[in-house]
Amino acid sequence: MNLLWFSPSYLKARIKTGLIDRFDRGVWMLTLIGLINSAAFSLSLPFISLYLYQERGLSMTQVGLVILLSGFVSAIVQMVAGALADTYGRKPVMLLTTVGSAVIYGAMAVLIGFNMPVMLIILSYVLLRCTLVATRPASQAMIADLTPKDRLTETYGMVRIGNNLGWAIGPMLGGFLLIGLPYAYLFGVGAVVCLITLYITAKYINESLSNSVEWVSLTKIFSAGKDRAFLWFTILSILLFIVVGQFISTLSVFTVDRLHFSEADYGMLLTLNGLMVFALQYPVTRILHNVSKSHMVVMGSLIYAVGYLMFAWTTNLGMAFLAMSVITMGEIVFAPTTLAVVGDLSPPQQRGRYMGFYGFSEMLGFSLGPMVGGALLDAHPDSSLSVWGTLAALAVMSAVGFYIWGRVVRKTVSLNGQSLSRY
Repeated sequence: MNLLWFSPSYLKARIKTGLIDRFDRGVWMLTLIGLINSAAFSLSLPFISLYLYQERGLSMTQVGLVILLSGFVSAIVQMVAGALADTYGRKPVMLLTTVGSAVIYGAMAVLIGFNMPVMLIILSYVLLRCTLVATRPASQAMIADLTPKDRLTETYGMVRIGNNLGWAIGPMLGGFLLIGLPYAYLFGVGAVVCLITLYITAKYINESLSNSVEWVSLTKIFSAGKDRAFLWFTILSILLFIVVGQFISTLSVFTVDRLHFSEADYGMLLTLNGLMVFALQYPVTRILHNVSKSHMVVMGSLIYAVGYLMFAWTTNLGMAFLAMSVITMGEIVFAPTTLAVVGDLSPPQQRGRYMGFYGFSEMLGFSLGPMVGGALLDAHPDSSLSVWGTLAALAVMSAVGFYIWGRVVRKTVSLNGQSLSRY
């Protein structure tokens, strides 16, 4: 065995050439920003459902309706932001939305801290979700701008590592802070974090859109929907996102209210999710590099179904950890693949619109999810199987749809004159 392999200089060189130099500098900066923003988001917003339910007396159906409203409004905002990113550039949109997030985080801290009317808090929550998601089409389009198409899945996987490391840090910290501090402090931290990401974006992010394009009219914002392969992929994704949307709202109330876990226990579940993605996302993406994208999304959907169904029989924290581990494996397989498909299908000058349109479907599904889950919790207070079995069935339906979509795409669609056989 060559001892040179274990020398610090050799290992440093291998890491530099095999990992650091493999991705554009802009990708690494976006990964860092994603890490910081995810930590702030997961520190505060996952607990808003508990706050509205336990502190302000809303029913779970009402909480679900609040999240549905915020998701629908923010989904439309995300589509508009994608069009703006195609018109004015990726960086200006990222800067503007980050400023908005900092202001609204601070406002929510004040509103919650002084126990202001719940409608003001709900309005601020809707606005905050709008500014947070409005950044995404610009940053996701920038990643596609900076990355060869045959490595999009790998690159989005790397960016997700940063996002999920933030998820690992945020909920655990938030859960433990809530042991001795009011909810308002969580949103104050979010405001400070946004100022940090604003500085990083302004100083270290360079514009990636080579040429600005003409103003995108309201009708053209929806032009991505004319791409039939993309449209059907988006519709099927909504169905699965309804299931994935249980992650924040329904799961928090189910574990804390039904299973009598503490907020810290729930935070540890989210932390497990983040740590698993951090550790496994990149190697799993590299291992599955040659698997077709349609098979990847089918596989991810089925794994999601199994993971959520496991919560029907969960009675303790250990079983919850096991179920969360399975759900996370579904996420690792599914999430970066979907963004790679969108990046693949989108023309360079329309990437913001495609990302915004797909983000609309994601937010719509994530927002319908808590309403569906909340209604199931209210309708079946004594039957966990009725709740999680119904949701798992939706994931299986999505998997069947993705399988059919892949077969149709392979037969009928070409992308820029190239066969989509890899689908």
